[in-house]
Amino acid sequence: MEGDRNQDLEQRERKLRQREVELRLREMERDINRPNPPFHQTVKHQSEKFSQPWMKKAILGLQLFGIGVVVLVAVRIAAAVAGIVMFAALAWMAYKLFLESPKNKP
Repeated sequence: MEGDRNQDLEQRERKLRQREVELRLREMERDINRPNPPFHQTVKHQSEKFSQPWMKKAILGLQLFGIGVVVLVAVRIAAAVAGIVMFAALAWMAYKLFLESPKNKP
């Protein structure tokens, strides 16, 4: 009695698995033979921060302005250092020519 019941349950399970496999095969076959496969349109990602063209131009303009300010400051510093070096060279030459005593020379 118990053995018949187990065999009956196993037979039902096999039939159920076989139906599931057949159903899945039919679904796969239907997907393969579909005349118009699903088509998904792709879209290029647009960043929310830089989506407007005027914003890009404004950022570029500010970058160029910043570079210009840095270059201007660097030129001013270089000119000041060059002036100090020239003044020091002239002062040293004047000292050597006019103020250094000839007695100390070898």
